[in-house]
Amino acid sequence: MPGPVKTQGVVLRSLRYGEADRILHLYTRERGKMGAIAKGVRRARSRFGGRLEPFFRLDLILHEGRSELLTVTGAETVAGYPRLREHAGALDTAARACDAVSRLFDTSDPHPGVYNLLCNELALLDGDPARAGHANQLAFRLKLLLAAGLAPQLAACVSCGEREHLSGFSGAAGGVVCPACEAGSFPLDEEAHAFLVGAMGRPLAETPPAAERALRQAERAIVDTVEHHAGVRWREAIAG
Repeated sequence: MPGPVKTQGVVLRSLRYGEADRILHLYTRERGKMGAIAKGVRRARSRFGGRLEPFFRLDLILHEGRSELLTVTGAETVAGYPRLREHAGALDTAARACDAVSRLFDTSDPHPGVYNLLCNELALLDGDPARAGHANQLAFRLKLLLAAGLAPQLAACVSCGEREHLSGFSGAAGGVVCPACEAGSFPLDEEAHAFLVGAMGRPLAETPPAAERALRQAERAIVDTVEHHAGVRWREAIAG
């Protein structure tokens, strides 16, 4: 039945609409990805102020009618993450995190783990904007793959089970491969493999460092995996 909906969500994207409105892309704890319209929000005396901007974490009251877009009727700030907005690298990393969530979890199915991961990422960037950068972006995306059930096989050759000499990666096969099974794979150095294992297994705050060459190989592994198994293209991660 149409009526009020209470939820907590992060503003992924905010688009101007008409003379004074905004269309919001939200990722919510209870209802996954949602679209909403904030009427009159761009007027100087709007009761929403500036809180319906990207990366704000909000307690929301929405009205659900016949339109696919819900209408924002109330919004209170849970976290505004002001420090990340003052740092270009952190701002870009936050935008790429929101975009990655939006593309891979583009449904109304709730996924509290993904919501918590996104909030954790924004809080880390706000607490220490210097965390922004290539390694952080890749670690976040690996954890999204894990949440989606698409995590690559890293412990043994995905084709034969060999646990030694894992020198390649196959996105189509879904993980690392040994020399005997390397057809269709690309080279994966030991440092890149170690980064993938560490980034997947550790908290975001403990993302391991790696040389840029290793990070580029790790990114290719992540990109190939999500494109082959989810049909999703992510924006390129960039070094901070």
